[in-house]
Formats: sequence, structure tokens, C-alpha cells
Amino acid sequence: MSGRILTVAQQKGGSGKTTLAAHLAVALARQSGEPVAILDVDPQGSLGTWYEARENRLGEDNTGLEFRTASGWGARREARSLARSHGYVLIDTAPKTDTDAKPAIDAADFVIVPIQPTPVDLWATAQTVELAAREDTPALLVLNRVPPRASLTEEMADAIKASGYDALNARLGNRTVFAAAMGRGHSVMEEAPSSKAALEVGLLVEELIARIE
Repeated sequence: MSGRILTVAQQKGGSGKTTLAAHLAVALARQSGEPVAILDVDPQGSLGTWYEARENRLGEDNTGLEFRTASGWGARREARSLARSHGYVLIDTAPKTDTDAKPAIDAADFVIVPIQPTPVDLWATAQTVELAAREDTPALLVLNRVPPRASLTEEMADAIKASGYDALNARLGNRTVFAAAMGRGHSVMEEAPSSKAALEVGLLVEELIARIE
């Protein structure tokens, strides 16, 4: 049986897409016990830069992940190849056009869509959800970079439900530790395992595994 392919996509920039992909990959490897691969199809290569920092810090054989890059329709072939030997494949996509995202979404079992809790972000998310629907791929929204004690967050959570979108209950806060960990090739589970951020990621991945399995 092939592993699950999870494509992290959001056509609006600044959603925290790459940070989410990296943290999901590390947490899935830790919590599922299965091998995990990451595939960077974003020309900016931010996930690849993070992985290089991870290799420099931990050693090439100790990253706990396998890393590949691909472009265009090669993303679908590469993802399916990786899924034959990994329990999970995480794909990081570019915040661009349908043409760039389509192969990675077409290959996916689920599309994970990070969304900041603002009306503008919800409007922009519609494009990504519609693209996933055209490819017949289920989309799961994740509230990301959530500010503390913001009444707007609950309003947006209600708006997401009213829109008919499927969203996970677990949320990731707007915490500087995420960016700090990424800069060192780490995740918050490794950098600050007792932090609120690490707890949030753990709960998110626990819920995600339950949903997709």
C-alpha cells in the first residue's frame, strides 16, 4: 500500500505554508513512526533551504526525513515514487497559479491549506479549495499564525464553517519560536519540546492522522 501524499497549498502568500510543511513532516515522522519524505516544488526553494540547514546541524544521515525537488508535472511522478517507500509525503507548493499547483494537488490524497484568521485570507483560500475540488482532492484548512485572544479568530472559524469548508480543530499560534526553529533547520518539537507551539503541532498532527487514516 502506498503512503499518503499531503500537499500543502495556499495561493495567497504569507500564510506560513513552508513552516507548516516542515513541522508536519517532522511531527509525522515522530508520531507515526513511519518514514516521511518532503518534496519541494516551490521555485523559491525555502523548504530546501531549511533542509540544508537541518543537514548541517544534524548530519546528512540524521535528518529523519528524505528530501527531493521537482517542477511542473514531474511533481506528480516524484510524489508517487516517494509514496511507494514512505508512509507520508509532504509537498510544499508555490503560492502561484493553478498551473503550478495542479500537478501536486492532483497527486495528493489530501490538500492541507494554511489560513490566517482574516477575511482577506478566507477570500483568497477559495481559489485553492476550488482547485482541489476540480482535482477531486479533499482539502483540510488549518488556522495558522493565530494571534492570542483575538475575537476575530472565532469569527473567522465560524465563517469557515459557514462557507462549507472542512477545517481541523487544532490551530497553530503566531509564535516567534516557529521562525527561530526553522532558521536552524529544526522544528519546535526539537527546539522547544515543552513549549505551547510544540503542543499545538502535536495536537494538529494527532488530529490530522486520525482524519486521513
